[in-house]
Amino acid sequence: MTTYEARPIEPEVVRRLRRRDDAGHAAEPFTDGVGGAPLRCCLRPSEPGERIALVSYAPLRRWAARTGAHPGAYDEQGPVFVHAGDCAGAVPSGSYPFAHPGALRTVRMYDAEGRIVGGRLLEVPDAAVATDAYDRAFSEAFADPGVVLAHVRALGYGCFQFEVRRP
Repeated sequence: MTTYEARPIEPEVVRRLRRRDDAGHAAEPFTDGVGGAPLRCCLRPSEPGERIALVSYAPLRRWAARTGAHPGAYDEQGPVFVHAGDCAGAVPSGSYPFAHPGALRTVRMYDAEGRIVGGRLLEVPDAAVATDAYDRAFSEAFADPGVVLAHVRALGYGCFQFEVRRP
């Protein structure tokens, strides 16, 4: 069981991204022929034959608007996969998403203004201890009282995976 909550992209945000993404482009849905795309709307891999879209997403943007933060240049945007149509959302699984053995992740820590205040490389070990590895990384991040949220990104492409907020 995870100690921290992996947060998917909020359903209303996904609906907007399907119309026009954070780079201003219209989504171009396609049928996933092979499966395995990391869907950020429900935090699971896609299945072969599912309709998905690759959209540009700026994960700090809406959080900053709600909190009054000013992330400035840290308001990054990048590609994420989402369902092309309605999605049931994330189903609690007791583990962190996209934690396949050998995956390289970076855990970026942000302060109340939305500025990066640290980062940590995480290599996901075998599946049996992946949850413990993530829990340790998030515990270390939130040991700093200035850290209010953390983003997990894939190291290779830099893609946003999920967000964890201070408990």
